[in-house]
Amino acid sequence: MNKNKSSQNWFESWFDSPFYHKLYQNRDFAEAEFFIQNLVNFLDLNRSEKVLDLACGKGRHAYFLSQLGLDVLGLDLAENSIKEANKIHSHARLKFDVHDMREVYKNEKFDYIFNLFTSFGYFDDESDNLKVLKSINSMLEPDGKLVIDFMNATKVINNLVQKEEKLCENTLFSIERKYDGKHIFKNISFANEGKYYNFTERVQALKLADFNILLEKAGFILLNTFGDFSLGDFDEENSARLILIARKK
Repeated sequence: MNKNKSSQNWFESWFDSPFYHKLYQNRDFAEAEFFIQNLVNFLDLNRSEKVLDLACGKGRHAYFLSQLGLDVLGLDLAENSIKEANKIHSHARLKFDVHDMREVYKNEKFDYIFNLFTSFGYFDDESDNLKVLKSINSMLEPDGKLVIDFMNATKVINNLVQKEEKLCENTLFSIERKYDGKHIFKNISFANEGKYYNFTERVQALKLADFNILLEKAGFILLNTFGDFSLGDFDEENSARLILIARKK
């Protein structure tokens, strides 16, 4: 039996798997750069400010932030992703480290913290959502800002593709999705070199009202909501994303 079957947290095994990166290898770097440029312009960030990319993966967003002259730290729980990020992207103003976002990182303080590409709502215990936000709050400077980029759960649920297959290099991934009223599940199965693998992504279907409650409890004031990487208005039925900007109280 694969270790992911018995893992307490699905994301620890799946996000650190080479198959995760194979399946999602075509993630759009141009789109990430476009989004980061729009955020930096809107927030009016300057080079004196310190930025944390929390749950950074291999660091594509952190890289573009650093290219704009910002001092950036990228943190992620997936050790292999951080190794790759350090190998490819790190330089004097861009560092990466392994870290659980539920915990405060080395008592460092940041002017801005980004949590992008639906990197929230993974945990079995819903109280961990608040723990993440409280840790973020404590790592922000006074009046520091948090940016969350999450899926628009309403649109995802209404347009759920129940079954599909994707051929990535020499691996055929069979994908099944479902919504149980609380979580959106993506079951991913495939064979590789004679072995069968099965992973399940599970993300809480959090909506704007849910984030409003969580942010208030964690000591934030919600300032802005956007619905796409162009920072267009958010529409719960039609927007591609739910992007939130909040300020520490």
